[in-house]
Amino acid sequence: MSPRARQQVLDNLDAIYREAYERAKVAKDERRMADLDAAYQREQLLLEVLLDIRDALGARSGSPEKSSPPDPVAALETIRRITKLR
Repeated sequence: MSPRARQQVLDNLDAIYREAYERAKVAKDERRMADLDAAYQREQLLLEVLLDIRDALGARSGSPEKSSPPDPVAALETIRRITKLR
């Protein structure tokens, strides 16, 4: 099973939050709207980091040694390099 496209994942997140935001807007619940806005931004950032990690690990596994299992040490090194970018 191939992973879902990055944009599809982000669009799903957007749809979920947009629906909840619209419900809060109809209810005139400004506090809930502000909470949802902050939560959406946080979740989007976290999701983008996870997608970056997925893409980086996928790029490594796209090497000619497709029959070999993924290298957990290389995966940890990739995660370490990504987290150093902050």
